[in-house]
Amino acid sequence: MRSAGILMPISSLSSPYGIGALGAEARAFADFLAAAGQSYWQILPVCPTSYGDSPYQSFSSYAGNPYFIDLDDLAAEGLLQPEEYQGLDWGDNPQYVDYGLMYRTRYPVLRRAADRMLAAPPPEFEAFCGESDWLEDYALFMALKDRQAGDPWFSWPEEVRLRRPKALAAAKEELAEQVAFWKAVQFLFFRQWRALKRYANGKGVSIIGDLPIYVSADSADVWANPDQFQLDENGLPTEVAGCPPDGFSADGQLWGNPLFRWDVMKEDGYQWWLRRIAFQFTIYDVLRIDHFRGFDAYYAIPYGDATAKNGRWRPGPGLDFFKTVNKQLGRQNIIAEDLGFLTPSVRKLLRDTGYPGMKVLEFAFDSRDTGSDYLPHCYSPHCVVYTGTHDNDTIQGWMASAPRKDVSFAKEYLRLSAREGYHWGMMRSAWASPAGLAVMQAQDLLGLGSEARMNIPSTLGNNWKWRALPGAFTPELARRLYRETRVYQRLPKRQTPKAKKARK
Repeated sequence: MRSAGILMPISSLSSPYGIGALGAEARAFADFLAAAGQSYWQILPVCPTSYGDSPYQSFSSYAGNPYFIDLDDLAAEGLLQPEEYQGLDWGDNPQYVDYGLMYRTRYPVLRRAADRMLAAPPPEFEAFCGESDWLEDYALFMALKDRQAGDPWFSWPEEVRLRRPKALAAAKEELAEQVAFWKAVQFLFFRQWRALKRYANGKGVSIIGDLPIYVSADSADVWANPDQFQLDENGLPTEVAGCPPDGFSADGQLWGNPLFRWDVMKEDGYQWWLRRIAFQFTIYDVLRIDHFRGFDAYYAIPYGDATAKNGRWRPGPGLDFFKTVNKQLGRQNIIAEDLGFLTPSVRKLLRDTGYPGMKVLEFAFDSRDTGSDYLPHCYSPHCVVYTGTHDNDTIQGWMASAPRKDVSFAKEYLRLSAREGYHWGMMRSAWASPAGLAVMQAQDLLGLGSEARMNIPSTLGNNWKWRALPGAFTPELARRLYRETRVYQRLPKRQTPKAKKARK
């Protein structure tokens, strides 16, 4: 069935407290999507950010981002008093997140709420702790990290770095208060998250989550499961993840994540991965798996290299992995992020899994890229089309900065008009395409330029910051988006003309 959705990170929602959160603004955005005839809300990973403020570099692939806990909703529960947070400095630019300020300001407020909750914990808190098999390791990891002044775990004292049982038991006792705090924060996050998901689902809007293929080297995932990763005796990677040089980057992309020991993972039936994927489907309706081509072959770069130039391709687990996932978890709603350099074997793996892949419309007109595969007339219904993703410029930014011949081709092929707005013309081509699902960036819906770009790969310091201004998603915009969605037959069943007539 043809459908449509919007990519809008939680962090990018408007809020008076410096960053988007899971409260009233998130519910209002779900209302907007429903009024606009959208079936899906796609988000970026909701896990805690670490290096570079990136949601793809997290202290845990299970935990929720504490910054997203809505403070007004905590106050409504009696866990905060308005004067404890409303008068604080949350930054003076409503269009961008100041992550340094978030770190300094948010945690003292959350500690007050957590202390009040822990003084009389609700019954569901104990249940949450018991059913979250990742929580104990994560909470202790964060408590130890605080004790070690934020140092990465592979530089900690040997007894806790190597997880010797006596040292861990002593640390749990010594840091019991801190461990309880981190557990409480996760409880508060997931209570709000599940309430938001119920709200969105009740409006007929499904959530598309995002699962990075790799985890951060400095994470509870690696610290608690070192045997699953290519590490030396000190816990340091032997090789790290990235992408080779291409037309976009002469040095390639050096991500720095540790690589998996796929041979070890296969021996126990990929249990680490099965737990991870199963968890994602308890919090999302659909899951986009990032860097799908890494399951066919992955790029391994010597640890310590300054660029990705000296990497080499190594075989991944291939179809055996996805057969195991289907056998153990059942057939799940998965989108494969199959962008980048695609070999025949990657294409075959995608066909064999049966997952829909991705098409990015901006790539269709980029003379450095594969071009024709991304032109709308080449799509099959079994794919998801984006005008751009979080790693691309906005449509208006791309039109202003791309090579002139690429822009001219796009204008000619898509019949774009500056008077209408290039963003509406390009989005309309995506909606009109054969792709089963069309997802637009929220920035493109608002017609914003490069100042609203979410991420420039292989750069640090200015990414993951964009936020929508209050009132940006107006009823008028919802009506216009609804009309476009109806014209291209992407309305959800609840809003099709036939469904309306049947209800009468």
